[in-house]
Amino acid sequence: MGNAIRGFSKDLAIDLGTCNTIVVMEGQGVVVNEPSVVAVQRGHGGQLGAVLAVGQEASDMVGRTPSNIVAVRPLRGGVISDFRMCEEMLRHFLSMANTGGGFFKPRILACVPHGVTEVEKRAVYESARAAGGREVYLLSEPLAAALGAGLPVMDPTGSMIIDIGGGTTEIAVISMGAIVKATSLKVAGDQMDTAIVAHLKDAHGMIIGEKTAEHIKREIGCAIPHEKPITATIKGRDIATGVPKQISISSVEIGQALAAPIRQILQSIQRIMAATPPELSG
Repeated sequence: MGNAIRGFSKDLAIDLGTCNTIVVMEGQGVVVNEPSVVAVQRGHGGQLGAVLAVGQEASDMVGRTPSNIVAVRPLRGGVISDFRMCEEMLRHFLSMANTGGGFFKPRILACVPHGVTEVEKRAVYESARAAGGREVYLLSEPLAAALGAGLPVMDPTGSMIIDIGGGTTEIAVISMGAIVKATSLKVAGDQMDTAIVAHLKDAHGMIIGEKTAEHIKREIGCAIPHEKPITATIKGRDIATGVPKQISISSVEIGQALAAPIRQILQSIQRIMAATPPELSG
């Protein structure tokens, strides 16, 4: 019966990320890659009401809508912070993946950060079930990332994976199909964006938004200085006058702004390496 059901439905894998959610369908690859954002109508008393948009459409509304429409991120630090919004978002993404045309609901494999609590795991499980999963299985993000990267995770030697996401950085040493040592650090892409925003505010008296900070990070951000520094023109708002402002900034300066969060990640990597049995180093 199990094999017969599989013939009428597609298995799905979901990377439920703080910034983006990716849905992979068996035999087709990535079918959804959208921002983890839900635009919601704000009712009287500040209560969240009807869902207006999900994913890229909702992300495009950020900073461009009246006060009665808010953009909600259902995940913070890699875990669900708003169960109802996460369910609505997943339901929309599963619909985008065109899973509703079969006789049976899909089986879902969902990734969760290493070290999350049983309550947090349960929240992911229940959200995926409520969104339309027939069966839901959970897999640790470091192990999923190592498998996706093609690392020899089943060999009796250590393989290290460093997965820097939006809300968390997953660092793990894997051997014989299991995680030997791992940590989940709440320092990742979002914190890097925040560091860029803070630097421009302090050093240049300029206010920029999250999207601009992320664009700067992707365009000229670096952990190691480039041989030839890269420059970019940035538009923002002058903190003193409130009028639009434009400056040119280099990758050297942005690298300095990113130094603190990058240092925290490197220190965690060193701690994991120091705690790993020396036998797995070879």
